[in-house]
Amino acid sequence: MRLVAFIAAIVLAFSTVSARADGTVVVLKIKGGIGVATAEYILSGIEHAETLGAELIIIEMDTPGGLMAPMRDMVQAILGSSVPVATYVTPAGARADSAGTYILLASHIAVMTPTTHLGAATPVALGGDDATPEDSNDADSGDDAETAPPSGGAMQRKVLNDAIAYIRGLAERFDRNADWAEKAVREAATLTADEALDQNVVDFIAEDIAELLRLVDGYEVKVDSEDVTLATSQVVIEEYEPNWRIKILSVIANPEIVLLLGLIGLYGLMYEGWNPGAIVPGVVGVICLLLAAYALQVLPVNYAGLALIIVGLALMVAEAFAPSFGALGLGGIVAFAFGAIMMFDTGIPGFGISIAFVVVLVAFFAVSLIWLMSYVLKLRKRGAVSGKDSIIGGIGTARQDFSGTGSVWLEGESWAAQSSVAIVKNQQVIVRALDGLILTVEPVADADAAQSQT
Repeated sequence: MRLVAFIAAIVLAFSTVSARADGTVVVLKIKGGIGVATAEYILSGIEHAETLGAELIIIEMDTPGGLMAPMRDMVQAILGSSVPVATYVTPAGARADSAGTYILLASHIAVMTPTTHLGAATPVALGGDDATPEDSNDADSGDDAETAPPSGGAMQRKVLNDAIAYIRGLAERFDRNADWAEKAVREAATLTADEALDQNVVDFIAEDIAELLRLVDGYEVKVDSEDVTLATSQVVIEEYEPNWRIKILSVIANPEIVLLLGLIGLYGLMYEGWNPGAIVPGVVGVICLLLAAYALQVLPVNYAGLALIIVGLALMVAEAFAPSFGALGLGGIVAFAFGAIMMFDTGIPGFGISIAFVVVLVAFFAVSLIWLMSYVLKLRKRGAVSGKDSIIGGIGTARQDFSGTGSVWLEGESWAAQSSVAIVKNQQVIVRALDGLILTVEPVADADAAQSQT
């Protein structure tokens, strides 16, 4: 009898249907566009949950979409995870558009909050055009509709067909509606949470995480080709925070931050060039430019826009060194404005740039240009401020009575002076010449009289 019980225990332990009782649920969060930083965060979170031996991973998601390569990395990590992954579209009003739809369908459990939606998974090219062949399913195409190749370029068809096969494979892996998944790519179809549940696109609708855990308690999923029964009635929820490196990458991988870093870097180096030895502006400038260059590697960039920005900055720098009364500066501002709009106008969700932000930057540059021009004009009117030319014509005060040689007070210093006429103490004198360190002066009254006669 004991032998039978022992054998039964061994069989139960190695059964393909297993129950996890580790008692920890790791919560990850996706908010905004999906990029390289998002992928690194999710991958590190999944690795942490596996090390912890967690019962379940919950990915809270609200995204308009993002880049294809990071999304595929995330999907691979989810599919290869030894811990079941439940992707949860939340809070109310959230969405899982574009790349978010792929991630939702790739998860072991797909859950949505009421009033959320998913779909619109058509891939978008960097130029801003989607990859959907134009008019490939026209009703007027007649009997040739099934045999005629879709219109559009070969690359568009290639990208579209690859995306369709990819999303169908994800849906079929967990017995979800692959036909609708194809429509989400081909026709940019969308579904509300209730419609997604009715059409077998998601598994549950839950108001919050507590309800989600209650719904999946005892739910069976396939992980690593094994059937796993979840036990989530009594679990500890752990929210996984990204490390400092991922946080920094998340901040700098923002189009607006990239522009600011580039500008700070440029002006830092310019200031260092104008004031050699300042050190701090140069160091800050180099760091900011390197951070901007790194961020540009992980962002979708229109290189025509980038070229316009570089031209605009070059023109503004040229205005500072070779004033053209605003011509170069104005051209630089216009080039910078159009370049900033074009550079991140790739059509990829979550990686656009605010027009208001560009307007503010352009206004800042316009004000700076006006200030620079007025400053240059003031400098030209001011004349020389150092050397011999700055002394001649200056007004000083006699420190003593003298006729011939004496001393005068000029620009905070005492100077040796000579005059062909008598000078009275405290009388104002004007410098007419400089011989070494000796001033040739004459009374201001005599100078005014001579000027009026001419």
